[in-house]
Amino acid sequence: MSRPILVDSCWYITTMRQGQDPLQALADLAEDRDVAICGVVKCEVGRGIREPKRLARFQEAWEVMLYVDSSFALWERTLALAWNLGRQGIVLPLPDLHIAACAEKIGAVILTHDRHFNQIPGIDATDRIF
Repeated sequence: MSRPILVDSCWYITTMRQGQDPLQALADLAEDRDVAICGVVKCEVGRGIREPKRLARFQEAWEVMLYVDSSFALWERTLALAWNLGRQGIVLPLPDLHIAACAEKIGAVILTHDRHFNQIPGIDATDRIF
């Protein structure tokens, strides 16, 4: 089986703005690999969904995805990324750093349109999965 995919909030939001159903696209990808979610992405995407029924649909989909729990150790890794990159003059949004730490933990590719992830060593990020 291929590496898991951790889907960033930017990808969900962009896909919805294009009038497409991100959950259907992810269901298709899930036939060949694990699709993952983390708390930061759930909160970023969920807060922007206006209709309760639509939010419930997303929550149902997220419940069956591979969940990356934000443990103390994972936050320590996020801090290490932030500190190390900061020493290089690279200051990235904290949510992106934590999502990267989550992806790193499970060996996932990040599905995103956000180019910040390309600045994090060892992280594979793409805007499409074939």
